[in-house]
Amino acid sequence: MLNGLIYRAGRGLLLLLRLLPLPVVAVLGQGGGLLAWALDRRHRRVAEENLAAAFAGEFSPREIRALARRNFRRIGEAFACAARTAMMSDEAVMRVLEVRHPERLRPGDPALPPNRILAVGHFGNFEIYARWAHLVPPFKFATTYRALRQPAVNRLLQELRSRSGCLYFERRTEARALRRIMKKQPMMLGFLADQHAGQRGVRLPFFGRECSTNPSPAVFALRYQCPLHVCICYRVGLARWRIENSEPIPTHDAAGPRSVADIMRDVNRAYEEAVRRDPANWFWVHRRWKGGGRPAEAKAPSAPAGS
Repeated sequence: MLNGLIYRAGRGLLLLLRLLPLPVVAVLGQGGGLLAWALDRRHRRVAEENLAAAFAGEFSPREIRALARRNFRRIGEAFACAARTAMMSDEAVMRVLEVRHPERLRPGDPALPPNRILAVGHFGNFEIYARWAHLVPPFKFATTYRALRQPAVNRLLQELRSRSGCLYFERRTEARALRRIMKKQPMMLGFLADQHAGQRGVRLPFFGRECSTNPSPAVFALRYQCPLHVCICYRVGLARWRIENSEPIPTHDAAGPRSVADIMRDVNRAYEEAVRRDPANWFWVHRRWKGGGRPAEAKAPSAPAGS
């Protein structure tokens, strides 16, 4: 009964959002983010601790607190806009989304494998990654996810995601189905690889501190001999985004296949560069460095915090 009530309430909220212009939804989302900042002490502390560790010696405590507050606003905007853009047509989405360098992903050499691997992250409106497959035919987009504990919320989220045409595979129960689909048609497979990966992760530096890193982008790129790219979603204005696709991350050198750790070290560097370009654009409320503690290495000057 409770699940049914939650589901119907969520559907009602989504119907309301559908009636509102996207910029209005973005402003409301920012307000929700500020409310979360005021009420959610635990995640506020996590964000401040993460920012202080990543930018040690670069920002003052006052600047760290202001940046964390701005980050909550951005997260609120991103979540609200993710729900709204999921209900928009591809044409409407492309009016608020710019995609840079899709040609880097298109099949140009017939000798290349038919699939591509994308290392994506929790940047900007990260649900919008799935909305530009039409720019890179004949690829079909796919990604993995972890089901939420609340069944009603998980059902709502997957119903929204299904509108994009992207294929979603639950990473704990549908790995075999994912491997099968990789052999059937040209796939563009994205992995969110910027969060703590637990005991199965590879211990690598991020902002100079060791953390557990999801090796899936490198593992799949090597297993299926696919080009690997990093794909970042930047917020460029209120309810407006730009996706940037990197040049291929090298998976082989003169000696043969590179190690998973070396490949993912390059991916982490690309993530770090994206964070520095706009520190408020990343998901700081997640504990990225569980069990870490390596001393920070020398860092290049960071970009100023965005609005």
